[in-house]
Amino acid sequence: MKVTLNKTDNVNGMIAIEIEKTDYQENVDKALNQYRRQAQIPGFRQGKVPKGVIQKMYGNSVLVDEINKLVSNELFSYIRENDLDILGEPLPNETEQKTIDFEKDENFEFKFDIAIAPEFDVTFSEEDVLTYHNVKLEDDLLEKQIDVYKQNFGSYSTIESDAEESDLIKGVITELENGEPKEDGIVIENGIIMPSYIKDEETRNKFIGSKVGDKIVFNPKTAYDNHGAEIASLLHKTKEEVEDINSDFTFEINEVTRYTEAELNQELFDKVFGEGIVTTEEEFKTKVSETVLSQIKPASDNLFMKAVRESVLEKMKDVSFPDAFLKRWLVVANESNTEEQIEKDYPKISEDLKFHLAKEKIVKEQEIKIENEDLEQFAGEVAKAQFAQYGMSNLTDEMLNNYVGSLLGDENTRRNMYDQVVENKVREWIKENAKIEELDILSKDFEKLLSDDSEEEVEEVADEVVGDSADAQASEE
Repeated sequence: MKVTLNKTDNVNGMIAIEIEKTDYQENVDKALNQYRRQAQIPGFRQGKVPKGVIQKMYGNSVLVDEINKLVSNELFSYIRENDLDILGEPLPNETEQKTIDFEKDENFEFKFDIAIAPEFDVTFSEEDVLTYHNVKLEDDLLEKQIDVYKQNFGSYSTIESDAEESDLIKGVITELENGEPKEDGIVIENGIIMPSYIKDEETRNKFIGSKVGDKIVFNPKTAYDNHGAEIASLLHKTKEEVEDINSDFTFEINEVTRYTEAELNQELFDKVFGEGIVTTEEEFKTKVSETVLSQIKPASDNLFMKAVRESVLEKMKDVSFPDAFLKRWLVVANESNTEEQIEKDYPKISEDLKFHLAKEKIVKEQEIKIENEDLEQFAGEVAKAQFAQYGMSNLTDEMLNNYVGSLLGDENTRRNMYDQVVENKVREWIKENAKIEELDILSKDFEKLLSDDSEEEVEEVADEVVGDSADAQASEE
């Protein structure tokens, strides 16, 4: 067997694999013997089918399978052993590949086109000036977030005064007929109404100002504007069951409860951030501000990396890529891609590919390593941010560790987090080596700088181009 590489230029090449009969015949014979032992053919006992019959039935397909396995193994072994940094995957050559006749030929030659990643340098120094936005939280937004915590950790309490629009009114709901309780009619012992959800103003006003002991007559279909789901919820029925219910009902009030937001005191501090973490109102505001800004920081990091991307693309503007091969491979690799679509998207794909390769080069040259502890720490930060969105900042270690475990237990999530940790370390390296101008900016002004990111789909295509090498690196780490 002979494997050779012919480079047509710095980024394109062709690998030729020459195979003789002695390279594959032993494996073909083994495969045919396996078929012979397992074949169940009428007229022959299992394992006693003549070799000639097996050869006639399976010989050609076995030959093709074994040669394909051999060619694939040799192709990727050669790439690996010669440390070829390829883009995409090898494709059968369309011009120099001779026709293969598996029935007549004994010696074969296969030719594959490959795309070779270009050589380039990516350096950052004090001459590279990049802006990083330090977002500051406005006082009114801080107060809004504090109000959210006060609402989230508030409580309901029973009141004796007249009911208000946002109170919960509890009691017995009874179906009426001719003004009297209907025989075998609907009775809900634990009915609940909040006046603010009642759509009909006249009905809503009946409940506002009511108190324990009052009996209010109302029609659910009128109250909720014939909205089936809300009526069904009130009467503990299905939407289908309430379609034909047109009766009036009484609501005998047993209890009125009112929601009161939490006070800004130590009890709230402990509920939000854990016992004793903060002890003063000033510390609480500082901690709340830090929590909100931690959720904004990824957007600031992304904006910084967009500036880095522009700088990298400028540095790599003269770097050539195997464009024709990559366009062809992108169509072959994904059947949903068309030549027209790839041609349209390719300028963006090419830019994303350059940036991806630049980050990989930095990782390799700076010997950036990703340890399991890095992933766990990052997953913990993601978990805290997700819980914080729901006002849950005071997490137990067990709750946090369990959630981190579930995140890292999902293969796709783990891989995405691995990529993000890599980018975070690349970003920190760039910040240490380039000249960074830090700009303080209010959060409302920062939002104006952000735009919807419509690049995700194309970026995923670019990731596929270098997917094999990235996967290999991830497994080694």
